[in-house]
Amino acid sequence: MKNILNISMALLIAVIGLVACEKKVGPLPQYLPGTAVTLSASSTTIAPAVADSDKVALTLSWSSPNYSVDSSTVKYIVLIDSSGRNFSKAISTTVIGTRSASFTNKQINNILLSFGAAYNTAYNLDMKIISSYSNNNEQLNSNVVVINFKTYLIPPKVAIPSSGKLFLVGDATAGGWNNPVPVPTQQFSKLDNTTYQGTFYLIGGKQYLLLPVNGDWSQKYAVADGTLPGLSAGGDFAYYTNGGSNIPAPAATGLYVIRIDFQKGKFSVTPSTAGGIGVFGLLFVPGDYQGWDPSKAPSLASVKNDGSYEGYVNITTTGGFKFTSLPSWSGTNYGDGGGGSLSNNGSAGNLNVANAGYYYLTANTKTNVWSATATTWSIIGGFAASNWSTDIPMTYNASSNTWTGTITVTASDQFKFRANNDWTINLGDAGGSAIGTLSYGGNNIGDASKNVAITAGTHVITLNLSNAGYYTYSIQ
Repeated sequence: MKNILNISMALLIAVIGLVACEKKVGPLPQYLPGTAVTLSASSTTIAPAVADSDKVALTLSWSSPNYSVDSSTVKYIVLIDSSGRNFSKAISTTVIGTRSASFTNKQINNILLSFGAAYNTAYNLDMKIISSYSNNNEQLNSNVVVINFKTYLIPPKVAIPSSGKLFLVGDATAGGWNNPVPVPTQQFSKLDNTTYQGTFYLIGGKQYLLLPVNGDWSQKYAVADGTLPGLSAGGDFAYYTNGGSNIPAPAATGLYVIRIDFQKGKFSVTPSTAGGIGVFGLLFVPGDYQGWDPSKAPSLASVKNDGSYEGYVNITTTGGFKFTSLPSWSGTNYGDGGGGSLSNNGSAGNLNVANAGYYYLTANTKTNVWSATATTWSIIGGFAASNWSTDIPMTYNASSNTWTGTITVTASDQFKFRANNDWTINLGDAGGSAIGTLSYGGNNIGDASKNVAITAGTHVITLNLSNAGYYTYSIQ
């Protein structure tokens, strides 16, 4: 009995201890769902003046979402997009704890311009708020407010050409430093009030400038320091009447797209990809006729960089020549392999032609074959002196490395260039965006339907085949 009493007492004491240690806990907090905020705007139609760029144009404000947390921790995302896109390309800004956001005229203007908007044009913008806890839970969308804003033209960083035109000049170009420059091959296209662009042939490692007036050296666009690394791919430029440095061309010869942005004071240079043509492959032609100096030798070009090269070289002696992959003897050198073949064996003899002359040379470093065709050039067309049957001979000028001829045409006449009074090698206008350049079998020059019309009268016609792979003409 005594043991039973002892056990009962022990149990009673334990129960009392448990009751004495029980801690009373109050009700747990309840995090109730919030409500979508109501968004309002200080204005819905804005047409600012340029002078008001830095003034506040718009203030957005919204109601509380009534989340069960400290309001200073609530997160708000402001979304802005062009109307009708359902915010698929919206820009956003985040606000914590504050139920308003303000934007200057410049900020809204820049948002629209980043969407590709035109200047001085009114556009609708959709705006809304996404509210949430700081961890992005309980995201709620507000109503959408529509703002109509008229864009404006911010004064460009660099003065735009008052001529409305822009030209390329320099030893990196097909026309060299001759001024005026050949047009349209060295004239930019005007994309809008502050942006110009063109696709141009640039000779690697040379230099160029931009001219607002063709033939005028008194004003130009250049760079402050032409030695800055990476400048051949683009950078800052400025307007100069005196001073400034030439712009360096990329290291590799080829076709490049040059874009000039006066608004930002920036230019960019990127290899063209039109028709698979970009950076050219080059094969240099040192020989007896020019002192066996690869660094000063003319070149053949592979416009698709596929191992197939062609070009025109004035070979004045019959002492032989070779092809080199670099403008030095340190590259791969190709000599005569016999029977019209090439050999890069160090003991291979010189390539040669029977007589001095102006030669169309071809070489293929994959199949190792080459050819040389002596050429003289002429003009043939529908004008009275030719009637597509009589060639008008052109004269070669060794100092300018060009061919010239004089013809008299009516406004409806057309013509082409051909070698050796034959259609085997003939050149016409390349057309499209490359008017003024030539392609084999190209368009008749003077064909108005191809945008290469000419005016009636007597003209000096110049054919320039000196830049391998990039052939041009001009009509004076």
